[in-house]
Amino acid sequence: MRNQGLGSWPARRVRSGPHRAALLGEHGAVSYADLYLRVTRLAHALRGLGLGRGDRIAYLGPNRPSFVESLFAAHTLGAVFVPLNTRLAVAEVDHQLRDCRASVLIYSAESAGVVADLTAPPLLVAVDGGVDGAHDYESVVRAAPDDPIDEPVGHDDAALILYTSGTTGSAKGVTLTHGNVIWNCLNTLVELDLTRDEVTLVSAPLFHVAALNMTLLPTLLKGGAAVLMPGWDVDACFDLIERHRVTWMFGVPTMFADLARSSRWAAADLSSVRSLLAGGAPVPLPLIRTYQERGLEFLQGFGLTEAAPGALILSAEMSTAKAGSAGVPHFFSDVRLEHSATGDAVGEILIEGPTVMPGYWERPEATAAVLSEDGWLRTGDVGRVDEDGYFSIVDRIKDMYISGGENVYPAEVEAQLLEHPDVAECAVIGVPDGRWGEVGRAFVRTRPGAVPDRDGLIGFLTGRLARYKIPKTVQFVEDLPRTASGKIHKQALR
Repeated sequence: MRNQGLGSWPARRVRSGPHRAALLGEHGAVSYADLYLRVTRLAHALRGLGLGRGDRIAYLGPNRPSFVESLFAAHTLGAVFVPLNTRLAVAEVDHQLRDCRASVLIYSAESAGVVADLTAPPLLVAVDGGVDGAHDYESVVRAAPDDPIDEPVGHDDAALILYTSGTTGSAKGVTLTHGNVIWNCLNTLVELDLTRDEVTLVSAPLFHVAALNMTLLPTLLKGGAAVLMPGWDVDACFDLIERHRVTWMFGVPTMFADLARSSRWAAADLSSVRSLLAGGAPVPLPLIRTYQERGLEFLQGFGLTEAAPGALILSAEMSTAKAGSAGVPHFFSDVRLEHSATGDAVGEILIEGPTVMPGYWERPEATAAVLSEDGWLRTGDVGRVDEDGYFSIVDRIKDMYISGGENVYPAEVEAQLLEHPDVAECAVIGVPDGRWGEVGRAFVRTRPGAVPDRDGLIGFLTGRLARYKIPKTVQFVEDLPRTASGKIHKQALR
């Protein structure tokens, strides 16, 4: 095949197991043969709508077969797939569509309200009902031909644009190539030892790089079955594990804590589960022990979107002995610390290897700030490494905090708060929270004569930011602490 990228995977899978289940869930079972047929037809349909090589095809919706079909159809054409976060506000979706200059937006009924309010939407394709003027997804798929498409695609061609909030207040598009994703999948197969009989529960949203690149795609590469969960629900998770005999899943620590706190935990049939992978935030030792007491392998990982995303992994057998560690580098990745001139034991974590992005979408300055000339990626995280080569995350250079597995960048929140006419100055930090790990706290200095109004500020941010980015508490202050250079001293606030 001339297509050496992700778009060739459905055709390659059909050669060795056409009748094996590829996707499972509320939609029923989709075989690899069915997946290939629908992907091919959708690719023809998108080509008929004027889409082709290099065009950006955006998707907005939950974990359903249409997400998987759209991804592979885009890559069949040599186009770039742009999965959008379903939790974003209208203004944020607008920005990302404009930034990547998307040619088409495929969306589900759950997102129809957001799409209807977009200021200048691209060509629209509605999966299951939508706004006026949108093409109907099923109609265009059924009407399209099914003859093979073999567009030349190489490993260096762009495959994905995944938006990650920027510390300067606006989202940046991380460009990942087909090679980046393929090497990350290979790392995952090596470290997790996935099998052809794997039944993977895709419980995290597929617009997240870990759900997509470390859960769904490695499973399909190996020829296993992916159980698609449209949204997180504890009872549904237990039900799906029992019904489909799930063998492994990925989740953020909040999800695993939800399962362990459920009244169903003690009696749930988890006998099919072989291993669990947690990422997105540090995993508390008591939670690890809770799963180990059930006889479950519990692995932890560290990575970031810019590395596609895997960088470090802590195996199940070392999860207690090295509790608090982020693990060792993935097989095909290299990780090192860049120490400061003072010779401190800690340093910034740097990553190098075939999973590292070529750069941010059309942001050469932002790319140059994190990628060295010899290919090392600056993570913005400070860590240390022990005598056995295990890395631990000490602190973040950036002010980003993690709430329920979602990255929140204070500068983005602060930029919106400063739009309020009563706000003269503000600073946002992450503070500990028993359920979400961290939540936002805003320190606000109001303009003279303004009456402090916490509910008014929260209401102002509603609709401008995703809910998880909105601070849970607001503290009004007469002044904000500053460093010698005049910058707001966030460590003093913490």
